[in-house]
Amino acid sequence: MSNRSEALAARLEAGANSLAAFAATLSEAEWQSRVPHDGRKIGVVVHHVASVYPIEIHLAQLLAAGKPVDGVTWDAVHTMNRDHAKDNDGVTKQAALALLAANSAAAAVAIRALSDAQLDSAASVSLNSDAPLTCQFLLEDHAVRHSYHHLARIKAALGR
Repeated sequence: MSNRSEALAARLEAGANSLAAFAATLSEAEWQSRVPHDGRKIGVVVHHVASVYPIEIHLAQLLAAGKPVDGVTWDAVHTMNRDHAKDNDGVTKQAALALLAANSAAAAVAIRALSDAQLDSAASVSLNSDAPLTCQFLLEDHAVRHSYHHLARIKAALGR
């Protein structure tokens, strides 16, 4: 394990833990309230963060192996998010927090397995106009950032 992969994994864990700790304090009414300009319920968003970790890690592992990320578009992301929201509209706090714990732990293990050379490996990423991006950038911009981004939006939605 490299110092860089350890640092990335620790930042991912800190973000997931912060999201989980905050979500655990929410009342049922807050859990069911919707995030403005997003429309999804807060509980669905917490579950969304948890459910996307495996996808984000898979894409980073492609770059780590020197392979491009093809076929991922913002339209596909929006469709995936919309379908996830429909399929998980009634997700419970217990189920979402359990998935968040399991998937963030698995993501951290996968990140810790990456070498510095793998973190530096770059290939084109369709989601970013086929720009050649490093594995580390993709991890930072997606898997690591994701929980922080949604936690900030949830807190803003609740005025906290």
